[in-house]
Parts: sequence; structure tokens; C-alpha cells
Amino acid sequence: MEKITLIEPSLAYEEQVQSYRAEFIENGDSMDGTSFLREYEQVPEWLAFIEKNRHAETVTEGLVVATELLAVRSSDNRLVGMIDIRHTLNDYLLRFGGHIGYSVRRSEWNQGYAKEMLRQALDFCRTLELEKVLITCDKTNPASAKVIQFNGGKLENELLDESDGEIVQRYWINL
Repeated sequence: MEKITLIEPSLAYEEQVQSYRAEFIENGDSMDGTSFLREYEQVPEWLAFIEKNRHAETVTEGLVVATELLAVRSSDNRLVGMIDIRHTLNDYLLRFGGHIGYSVRRSEWNQGYAKEMLRQALDFCRTLELEKVLITCDKTNPASAKVIQFNGGKLENELLDESDGEIVQRYWINL
């Protein structure tokens, strides 16, 4: 795996964010950890949305304060993944979403990027003074379960998400 860095999204990555979004839509992949990027055709509007949700005074009703980060490969500055770090949990996140959501574009799968993204995100969580974080994944996604387990995740339980019929695995990582 090549070195990656987690950075804040900006207009400098507008074309890459659009390409990332398009790749997920083309492949029918779930855009976990992208702060609703699927809903935004225009990157500046998405950037405004995530900036609004970085602050308790302006966070969208029903959401929690969160930090969205881009995983960028150092060698060529390519956007390979995204990760959303939620500073707290609401009832829904406690059951199904967790503190961290992430995705890696299909063209970059199986290169260890998700493991490294999560490792770096856990370091960020320590700066938030979180003592433990919840990370979830669908039971039908064993690759994500391995990423979580590699980073110290301990399975607490599995819950049925009635909204989509998926079994969600809930993992805790002590920081």
C-alpha cells in the first residue's frame, strides 16, 4: 500500500470528488462515510453542507457534529477514499451508524487503504478525547469487518436494520 494522508475536503479536489461520486454511482456501491455526497451534484454545495455540520451551532437537525476527510494517496495526490468522523452519537448512530463511516473507491480496493484510513481516523478520535468508538458494518461486508477487527474492533452484537433488512454488526474500539 502506498502512503495516504487524510485531509479536509476543498475545492482543490472538486474534479476528483466528482469522479469519486461518479465511480460509486456507476458501480452501484454504497457511499458510506461521504456525508451524503450522493445527494450533491455540485461539489461546492456539498462542501458547504459538510462545513455546516462541523459546528454544533449549525449542524443539520437530526445529524451530529462530524469531520469529513479525504484519503489522498501521497505519490500522485489521487483521492482513494473518504471517511466521516462523528464526534458524538445520536440514537440512530448508536444502533446502526457508529462514530466512523468510510469508503474506498472500487478501483482502489484490496490495497490496504481502508485499514490505514481507519487507523488515522482513530488517531483523530483521540484528539477529540473519545475513549472508545463504535464502528458498524453490514454483515454482508466481511472486508469491512476485517478492517475494523484489524484496528482493534470487538464485536458487541448484531442488529436488524429494518429500513433495509440488513444485519448490522456493531464493533467497539477502545482508544
